[in-house]
Amino acid sequence: MSSPLASAFAGLASPDALVREAAARQIYGEGRAAAERAVETWWSNLELGSLLFAPDPAVTVGLAVAPGAFRAIREANGSPCLADVPPDQDAQEFELHFLDRVALDVLTAKDPAGSGAIARYLARFGEGIQQVEFRCRNVDRATQILREAFQLTPVYPATRAGAGSTRINFFLVAAPDGSKVLIELYEGGHSSPREWLIPR
Repeated sequence: MSSPLASAFAGLASPDALVREAAARQIYGEGRAAAERAVETWWSNLELGSLLFAPDPAVTVGLAVAPGAFRAIREANGSPCLADVPPDQDAQEFELHFLDRVALDVLTAKDPAGSGAIARYLARFGEGIQQVEFRCRNVDRATQILREAFQLTPVYPATRAGAGSTRINFFLVAAPDGSKVLIELYEGGHSSPREWLIPR
């Protein structure tokens, strides 16, 4: 992870709310910019755009952190509720929401030596932006469009249960610069962006 981003990750655990908010904005901005480069062609499909709430999609940046950082960030932000993550996904997760719809999912592995997706990510890359999540009206239909119109293969053959009663699927999408971004499509579960508040 780059030094500025590492500093931002550390800033999420600051006792100073302004430092936490600045850190969240930096992480969110970087993750969202990478995702927008990767999915820019998706908006040419009007039905897909509608499913993803274009022109103003609700976007959450998911970051994977070590268990110690996970606990420190959660405590510094008022101990938000842990998401109800399906046991087979071997992860812990909570959300942080700030002004201007800045939203983060903070994730860690229940078993850092395990075979879950977050444990594998941390073992391979260390802490970083692991995924970018787009709220979706209908994941099944969006997946079908991405298969047929964009020749993209989802990570899972069919939509599956996600954290907090969501339905999800993932796509590993190449951006024009050759980088790849893991995009999660989710429906249900997350609170409305209009209800997001700054954690104190």
